[in-house]
Amino acid sequence: MPKFSIKKLGVLSRAYRHFNRYRQISIILVKYGFDDVVSMLRIDKLIEIGSRIISSDEKIILEKLTRAERLRLALEELGPTFIKLGQILSSQPGLLPVEFIDELSKLQDDVPPAPFEKVVDIFQNEFGKHPEKLFEFIDKKAFASASIGQVYKARLFNGKDVAVKVQRPGIQRIIGIDLEIMLHMATLLEQYIEEMALHNPVKVVEEFARSLGKEIDYSIEAKNIKRFQDQIAGNTDIYVPEVYNDYSSKKILTMEFIKGIKISDVKQLEQKGYKKKLIIKRGANLTLNQIFTHGFFHADPHPGNIFVLENNVVCLVDFGMVGIIDRKTREIFVDLVVGIVNEDISLAAKALLSLTTWEKRPDSRLFEKDIADFIIKNISDELQEIEIAVFLKDLLDIVSRYELRIPADLFLMMKAMATVEGIARQLYPEFDMIKEVKPFLIKVGLSRFRPRRIANDLIGLSRGMGHFVQQFPADILEISRLIKNDKLVFKIEHKGYKEMISTIDHVVNRISFAIIIAALLIGSALVIKAEVPPVIMGISIIGFVGFVFAGFLGGWLLIAILRSGRL
Repeated sequence: MPKFSIKKLGVLSRAYRHFNRYRQISIILVKYGFDDVVSMLRIDKLIEIGSRIISSDEKIILEKLTRAERLRLALEELGPTFIKLGQILSSQPGLLPVEFIDELSKLQDDVPPAPFEKVVDIFQNEFGKHPEKLFEFIDKKAFASASIGQVYKARLFNGKDVAVKVQRPGIQRIIGIDLEIMLHMATLLEQYIEEMALHNPVKVVEEFARSLGKEIDYSIEAKNIKRFQDQIAGNTDIYVPEVYNDYSSKKILTMEFIKGIKISDVKQLEQKGYKKKLIIKRGANLTLNQIFTHGFFHADPHPGNIFVLENNVVCLVDFGMVGIIDRKTREIFVDLVVGIVNEDISLAAKALLSLTTWEKRPDSRLFEKDIADFIIKNISDELQEIEIAVFLKDLLDIVSRYELRIPADLFLMMKAMATVEGIARQLYPEFDMIKEVKPFLIKVGLSRFRPRRIANDLIGLSRGMGHFVQQFPADILEISRLIKNDKLVFKIEHKGYKEMISTIDHVVNRISFAIIIAALLIGSALVIKAEVPPVIMGISIIGFVGFVFAGFLGGWLLIAILRSGRL
């Protein structure tokens, strides 16, 4: 798996190594109306953006678009790394408002393919052979092309047709440069925009770099395919393409060429006499089985990745994006659904909090009130009327409102279910996703009470207790050693401590002020009585000035007390 070593850019590095790309990014951001962001990040001070002439028609079109739409267009123009970042952000509720998540999920990744001559070099580096020596035939024109890879049709010497996915030439260098610039911009976000610092943009970019490293390593996709094949072993209703490992590497993936009908091509399915209801039932059960039984699922089941073969067999392709949901998360998700369906507000609220992370725990009363409103809006007597896509959008509204974070894989799971439901209802409008989900929810719920599961949980608990008993004496000895060596530090955080100190400070200042006024009065009185010269009309001028000054200070103190409302 490629590991992108991204470093923070210094001024010289940025100016000389990535100047043109940094300037290009800045210009595109300004073009799509994000000049405020460029200004806040102070990029305009580091780089001469220059003037960008935009036609009046183009300007009018951009003015009619929402900020979310303009962000999507900007990311598409910025290229593969930024497109992938947008796709990752669209699966991270809590980082962006719901309208941005909806828009970024529409990001298009179709780009013209690189010339075949440049692709040949990749085959030479990976296998030491020209592609025409590896295959009996290879079409030099790619039939599919994206920002990271492009796909060619070929034929092995044994006569089998294959699809060969090849990494786009030079893509790793492009991604490396963009990631360094992204990291620098994330650092500026944390430094200059306080609200963004709460979301740890630097950490987001670092996690994105790791995720992208996995996606461009085709050997990982090959392993994903093998795992899906093991899941469906013995199931003749589902098919997963064969991978040819002898013709695959980290930059090249050779797999069986699928000759089927896209599931979205309703007209052709009808012409061929396929049974649409049977197809969608098989497809839905495939996705639900992956999620609730295996916890390993295809995270991008859009219509272009699902084909229908003879005998109504459903076939999935493109396994670069997968999700993993552990048993505990599946069970808590079931609690959430049960709480919502049964209108158990407390259970639903508790489950949602268990599924998410947060900086500040939501107010229980307000949170449960919003959960109740959500249930009233989404749950009706006829459960088949529930639309998972609407259900998910309303749930994300609550998540965003309370600044909760849904784990990416959990969001991908719900999104996959919503996508499958949308495809199914295109083929068969009466399709009831809730009816299909229900047996799986019951199965997950009952699995907690199986004797083997209970026994395993007890064994795990016993093992944990045993470890605690063994480790506890050593921990006590370590604490004793730290105390003896004066290395144990206790940190006590007193909430409201600063406010209390401020109040005491005000009180002490007023008392001190009052003492000074009293001292001036007494001193002035003594000076007048002693008739300290100069004296006019029997009154010491110095004493009189002292009295006046003390009166002025006393009046000032009285006004300050009255203004504070604390007489």
